[in-house]
Amino acid sequence: MSRIAAEQWEEMRNLRLSARLGAIDPQPPSLGLAREGVLRRAVGLTLEASGCSAPLGSRCRVETSGGRWVDAEVVGFSGDRTFLMPTADLAGLLPNARVVTTRQRGEVAVGEGLLGRVIDSDGVPLDGRGPLRPESWVGLGGQIINPLTREPITRSLDVGVRAINALLPIGRGQRIGLFAGSGVGKSTLLGMMTRYTAADVIVVGLVGERGREVRDFVEATLGEEGMRRAVVVAAPADRPPLARLHGALRATAIAEWYRDQGLHVLLLMDSLTRFAQAQREIGLSVGEPPTTRGYPPSVFAKLPQLVERAGNGADGRGSITAFYTVLTEGDDQQEPIADAARAILDGHIVLTRRIADAGQYPAIDVEVSVSRVMQDITDPAWRERIRKLRRLLAAYSAQRDLIAIGAYQRGSDPAVDEALARWPAIQAFLGQDVAEGADVDASRAALARLLDDTSDIPRSTNPAVQEA
Repeated sequence: MSRIAAEQWEEMRNLRLSARLGAIDPQPPSLGLAREGVLRRAVGLTLEASGCSAPLGSRCRVETSGGRWVDAEVVGFSGDRTFLMPTADLAGLLPNARVVTTRQRGEVAVGEGLLGRVIDSDGVPLDGRGPLRPESWVGLGGQIINPLTREPITRSLDVGVRAINALLPIGRGQRIGLFAGSGVGKSTLLGMMTRYTAADVIVVGLVGERGREVRDFVEATLGEEGMRRAVVVAAPADRPPLARLHGALRATAIAEWYRDQGLHVLLLMDSLTRFAQAQREIGLSVGEPPTTRGYPPSVFAKLPQLVERAGNGADGRGSITAFYTVLTEGDDQQEPIADAARAILDGHIVLTRRIADAGQYPAIDVEVSVSRVMQDITDPAWRERIRKLRRLLAAYSAQRDLIAIGAYQRGSDPAVDEALARWPAIQAFLGQDVAEGADVDASRAALARLLDDTSDIPRSTNPAVQEA
C-alpha cells in the first residue's frame, strides 16, 4: 500500500469512527444476577459445581487461593451439577471454592479502535498499548444469515500468489482451506496473502499454534504498515482448550462486524484443525463418546457453524473471504478433520511435501486442489488454459517414474512430450519468491504466455501420432 493510499484509508477510517462515537455502548449486556454455588469436583480440565443455575454458554467466576478469581464457562450440566471449563490456569484451586455465576454470555468488543491491535481470546490487549475502546459489543456466536439473502460470489479476489490467481482463482466471499502437513509452508503462504490480498481489513486468528509465531506474524509478516488495517487474535497452544475455541470465535465475530459495516474483510484462521482439537478436548472432558478417531460428534457440528459465518453478507453489506489452514497429520488427506473441512469449504489448496522437498515454493499441488467458484469468476478462454495446464501436469505425473530413470521414450504420448518440453517453464510459473507479488492480470498473462507459445514444442516422432 502506497503512502498516499495509506493516508486516504486512515482518513476514511477516522470518518467512520467519528460517525459511530455516539452509539458507543460502554458495557456489554448482562442477563442479571444468579445464586452462588460451590465447587464439588475438579478432574482434568472439567469443574463440577452445585448450587448454581446458569444457562449453557454463560460465564462464571471460580475463587482460588489468595482471593484470585478464574473465569470459566458453562459447557454442560447433569442433574444439579453444572460442568464448567476454565479459560485460564487453575493453579490454587481449592475444594468447596465459591462459584459465582454472572449470567453474562460471551461478548466481543468491536470497533475501529481494534485496528492495529493484538488481543487474546478474552479480548485482553497483548501489545501493551493500553485498554481497548470499543464502539459496541456483539455476541461470540454471531448471527445466522439467511442463505437466500447472501450476495453471490461473482468477483475475483487478488491474493498476490501467481499459482492461485491463475489456476485456482479465489472469489470475494469464498471460504478456502489450506491443507498440508507440518512444516510444508502453510503459515508462510498465509503471510504472503496477508501482504498482497486486496482487502479493507485483515483479521488474523492464530489458534493453537506456537507462541513465537504471534510476534513473527505481527512484526515480520504484517509489519507496521500491514497492522494499520489488521486485527490479530492470538490463542497459542499453551492456552486451555476453551480459550483456543474462543480465539477462533472472537476472530470470526470481529470479522463479521467489519463486514456489516460494508467492508471487505480477509479472515485468516491458523488453524481449523487446532479449533477442532480444542472442541475434542472439551467434548471428551464432559463425557461425550468418541466416534471417528477419537473426535466426538460435537466437533463435526462446530466446524460448519464456524465456517458458515464467513462469506458474503446480506444485501451487499461487505464480505469475508476466509482462509483456514488444515493440518493433515502424517500428510493423510483422508484424516477426519480434513475430510470434513473439504465438504463444507468452497475449495481447497493442497500443499505437498514432495513438492516442498523438491525446492519449489509455494508447494501447491495443482492437480488435487480445487476452487469451487471458478466457473463463476472466469471466462471460457481462462478456463480452457487452466484445464490444459492440469492435463499437462497429470500427464507428467503419470510418467514421473519412467521420466526419472530415463525410460520414457519421446513420441509415446503427445501430452507427455509437450509437458516435458514445457516443464522448466511450468516449474518457473508455479514457483514464486516470498517477497514477490503477482496480481490477477499479471498471473493470467503469464499463464497465457506459458501455454499459447507453441513454437518451441517439438513435433512427435511417433508416426501414428503424426497421422492423427
